Amino acid sequence: MTDLYVYYRVAPDRQTEAADAARRMLAAIEATTGIAGRLQRRADDALTWMEIYPSVADCAHFSAMLDDALQASGLRDCIDGDRHTERFVPCA
Repeated sequence: MTDLYVYYRVAPDRQTEAADAARRMLAAIEATTGIAGRLQRRADDALTWMEIYPSVADCAHFSAMLDDALQASGLRDCIDGDRHTERFVPCA
């Protein structure tokens, strides 16, 4: 299983809209995949946000579903720049 960490910067004037869109996206992902993602922000930078998706079995399939949910939620329009995805697996 792989944990996905997706981080990005939210446009300063769209934080409220981004939070609403992110909640819609997380709910859609959970409804379709059963994976309950979490949304966090940097402690020292309120505009840098991170989505965390634990225990993803099929990263390619999940990423495609995540891209669809991102577009449908409107979150993409609230992001300043690119989204970056990191994948982590257990060490032992």
